[in-house]
Amino acid sequence: MKIVLVHRHGPGQFVHLACHLANAGWQVSFLCEAMNVRLPGIRTLRQPATPPPPAMPFAQYHQEVGLKAAKTLDSLVREEGVPDIVYGHIGWGSMMFARDVLPETPLIGYCEHYYHATGRDVGFAPDEDITLAKRTQLRLRNAAQLATLDQLDAAISPTRWQKSAFPVAYHHKIGVCHEGVDTRRCRPNPNAELTLPDGRVLGTGDQVITYVARDLEPYRGFPTFMRAAAKLAKENPDVVFVVAGGDGISYGQPRADGRKWRDVMLDETGIDQSRIHFLGQIPHDQLIRMYQISSAHIYLTYPFVLSWSMLEAMACGAPVIASDTGPCQEVIRDGHNGLFTDFWDSDTLAEKMAFCLTRQNDLGRMRGQARKTIIDHFDLELCLDKQTSLLERMVSADMGPSARPRM
Repeated sequence: MKIVLVHRHGPGQFVHLACHLANAGWQVSFLCEAMNVRLPGIRTLRQPATPPPPAMPFAQYHQEVGLKAAKTLDSLVREEGVPDIVYGHIGWGSMMFARDVLPETPLIGYCEHYYHATGRDVGFAPDEDITLAKRTQLRLRNAAQLATLDQLDAAISPTRWQKSAFPVAYHHKIGVCHEGVDTRRCRPNPNAELTLPDGRVLGTGDQVITYVARDLEPYRGFPTFMRAAAKLAKENPDVVFVVAGGDGISYGQPRADGRKWRDVMLDETGIDQSRIHFLGQIPHDQLIRMYQISSAHIYLTYPFVLSWSMLEAMACGAPVIASDTGPCQEVIRDGHNGLFTDFWDSDTLAEKMAFCLTRQNDLGRMRGQARKTIIDHFDLELCLDKQTSLLERMVSADMGPSARPRM
């Protein structure tokens, strides 16, 4: 069967699915502006890049992205015929005109995040002013998703919490299935070691607090983490902090003064920089070793999309201290498979980190339950089976309700 996967920056959330389908004999094509990694046996169809806002208004941006994707898809159809199915991220407009190219082909959308002016990430920071301009901007950001959802045959959201953000009128189209966590790679290893940039080697017997984010920024609670780390470092001479993540902005807005959040928080907290190690964006196998040696892994997030990092840390058996926010509440049960902390309260976070360091021998059950949660609900093979089953039903069935997600 022939499938086209659509993502502005591939492979994104489709990396495991693309490889799985290609290994199963599917012809997999990726329609994207840029491909971040090379996947064996998978073809890339590049559409011209569109400068993101503020280079142009959101409505124009989504239209430009959608038209370029549609033209690229149309060229493929003219050269090779109609694909059996198309599955794409709906967030940037890439799928908005897919139905105009493929009137009869099954179309599935990936529903990652639907914007709200209240109750989610926007307005979560106490000092954020939600102006009329901001509200109208959010509505325009959602417009492309609504236009796409209206024509899709089915859709998938990675978590129930993320699905719940989308309008109820479309819930019947949206199934819930995560991309999956490779629990064979992400697993406890009592012999794991991590070599720091200064040559020091850390193992499971050391007191290690870990923090991971794509970029070190407020959306993932970096300022709160740094304040808590500085407090704990003064009280505990043996604890070491290991941080992975870049210095850019993945979500939210850059600082008005242009400074990096890492520099700002180092200046604010005055933490002894010999106690905290910034690794930058590191290879996945190194991330796994971080989780495996972690005495406590910190995951803080606005009410926003759930990161793979928290799930992978749990699969590795790390004691996770997570923010008591919507994305984490779906996965964590406080005291059972992890611990909750208030997103903004650095003092409480420091106390929870100290608790984990002093109670390592008592956390075996929590570590085990954390891994069991991931195996039972997020295991890669389980998630790939669900996704593949949906794709096969969509291709073989008519487009009635029976073909819609059952997950």
